[in-house]
Amino acid sequence: MPFIALRFKPGVNRDQTNYSNEGGWYECDKVRFLSGFPQKIGGWLKQTPNTFLGTCRQLFNYVTTFGDNLLAVGTNLKLYLEAGGYFYDITPLQATTAAGDVTFAAVNGSSTVTVSDTGNPAQVGNYVQFTGAVSLGGNVTAAILNVNQGFEIATVINANAYTIVVPVTANASDSGNGGASVIGKYQINAGTAGGTFGYGWGTDTWGRLEWGLGGTTPVALQGSDWWYDNFDNDLVANIRDGAIYYWERGSSVNPGVALQTNAILLSTKATADGYNPNAVPTKAMQVLVSQNDKHLLAFGSVPFGSTSVADFDPLLIRWADQDNPSQWTPTPTNSAGFIRVSRGSRIVRALPTRQEILVWTESHLYSFQFLGTTDVFGLQELADNISILSPRAAVTVNNVTYWMGHDKFYVYSGRVETLPCTLRQFVYQDINYSQADTIISGTNEGWNEVWWMYPSSDVGYPNRYVIYNYLERIWYYGNIDRTAWLDSPLREYPMAVNTPSGSNTGVLYDQENGLDDDGAPIAAYIQSSDFDIADGEQFMLTRRMLPDVNFAKSTAAQPEVTIQLRPRNFPGSGFQSVGTTDSKPVIETAVDVYTEQVFIRARARQMALKISSEDLGVNWQLGVPRLDARVDGKR
Repeated sequence: MPFIALRFKPGVNRDQTNYSNEGGWYECDKVRFLSGFPQKIGGWLKQTPNTFLGTCRQLFNYVTTFGDNLLAVGTNLKLYLEAGGYFYDITPLQATTAAGDVTFAAVNGSSTVTVSDTGNPAQVGNYVQFTGAVSLGGNVTAAILNVNQGFEIATVINANAYTIVVPVTANASDSGNGGASVIGKYQINAGTAGGTFGYGWGTDTWGRLEWGLGGTTPVALQGSDWWYDNFDNDLVANIRDGAIYYWERGSSVNPGVALQTNAILLSTKATADGYNPNAVPTKAMQVLVSQNDKHLLAFGSVPFGSTSVADFDPLLIRWADQDNPSQWTPTPTNSAGFIRVSRGSRIVRALPTRQEILVWTESHLYSFQFLGTTDVFGLQELADNISILSPRAAVTVNNVTYWMGHDKFYVYSGRVETLPCTLRQFVYQDINYSQADTIISGTNEGWNEVWWMYPSSDVGYPNRYVIYNYLERIWYYGNIDRTAWLDSPLREYPMAVNTPSGSNTGVLYDQENGLDDDGAPIAAYIQSSDFDIADGEQFMLTRRMLPDVNFAKSTAAQPEVTIQLRPRNFPGSGFQSVGTTDSKPVIETAVDVYTEQVFIRARARQMALKISSEDLGVNWQLGVPRLDARVDGKR
């Protein structure tokens, strides 16, 4: 019998029916393409055994002139800087007590400790840190009370008292104790982990959405979303639609002291620097540093002359004086200023590229550029009638910007174009639009890939991915839980974050490190569309297959994959259907590095090929297997 070379087109296509996509790939998970051939994706390992609190939605990496390699990790609970595998809590504070104002009370047999502090700003879910506390009677020791990450406020009793939960059960009662040196540091409220819903009163600022209308239609409220950038050695950050904060690296060669210091309001820094703190925006959608000209920018801002967040203008762009992030008052002798986007109702995202900053509203795209004139910056409209699905859905690689719109993908390389996608219908019919703000994107430049991670169906966090390989111009997809992603040239591997559902503990991973899921096997597979002989008019009979699989870089002692031949008679039939006249069993065989041929006997009008692996230490790439098949009649 003649051999049929099973050579399939690279990429996965779900925007055609299975049969009409003959000669292509139809389903996959944890698989990518290299030079047109499918292979298992790389694995991942925890970058550090240490974890952090909350759900992170953005990572930012930079190196200081002292050589510090810092990674900003902002969550719905805290703001961290990671250095050397440790997460340093630099969450801004809203209040700090005087020494001795805080006292504790423990009850024998309980892990709940009551904290007394007159006029405290405690809110349930916020965190408070203590320093200088002494041990209570029993096993609630000073080391427990002074723990660096602090405690989540469990309940608020009244304006003068609240409770926390310590990690031990008190074996003695004690009250009124704390010590004359104890200080309480109350951290800001960083928000929620993901999108939530509200009704009527309290859902937004007055007059927007349902606020003040007493409506019964649920309004989606955005989750917490940190933005950050570096201003020289320092970090500037804000929570989307919140205040602007500043963390100063300092001049010490040893970063230890700075990493133990909380970020402060930028207005506080402005006061210390001798500038008007009321000129600093009290609310901003996103902060960004224009690195070429050293201006700190606020996209979406409270206008100059106001300190009221109620005056927030979601289309206003403001910037500080050049090389001076503390000076926001425009004068004839400095370059501070502002400009307003003319179309749309709000700025969704600003993204720096090589020579411009791209600014999206919900319906338009603008180019924001430094002019070097008395106007300082200028805006130019690039496209109208476009969309962006999430503030995190845009990414730039090799001076080309890709982003995810509400119903299609876009690309900008000097002009805006629709990005052809063979998975468009498959992806957009699967997205949980109520949680679209959680969508993130990132690059994997070692593999020429752009990744988008999105929440599927009724899931509230990104649990699926779609990849565009911009070198080979193909698409593929799969399942993975990730809430943030960053491919930084300053780190060896792309980094990603996952906060397991129902957990408050986040994990930082090195992607493309190893072959497995941090010690657990990765289940990977790809399945072709159906193929046939003579357009299915004739039945096809197979006898054997000559596999073509490369196991290079596998660490398993005897790596193997499973190859299936999946026959059926009609496109509407299920594989391995039972109790029907077209019942066709799936033929399955194991293939390893020593397998020369496998005997597979199957007869059907059409068949599909599937290759998969589920074992530790297995790496594989599929080449061009050959199938020993012939025509075998019409019935």
